[in-house]
Amino acid sequence: MSDLGLWLGELAVFDATVEAVPFLWDLAVTDSVNSRSGVVELLQAILERGNPPQIEVQRAAHRAVLSGRSTADMLACDKDAAVRAAAANLVTAISSHVCESCRPA
Repeated sequence: MSDLGLWLGELAVFDATVEAVPFLWDLAVTDSVNSRSGVVELLQAILERGNPPQIEVQRAAHRAVLSGRSTADMLACDKDAAVRAAAANLVTAISSHVCESCRPA
């Protein structure tokens, strides 16, 4: 997870981040995935990171995470306590998300 985080969202968001987010949402809801809470935490990291030189990429990455709000809500009721906690944090981050790149034009 830490290597994946470095490439997708811990330092900045990239084109690959935008493409990966739907797969991350799928992993987060797949019971056989070992670190679902880590996947949810990575989604939150993506929402909290930027890429000012590539504001369009940042906007697309953030919107990809924001579009999974209903999945985050569902995960906040998951049977796994770590997933519930990570999802609750993500729901809060989604609810309070404001950044320059995501503001309507």
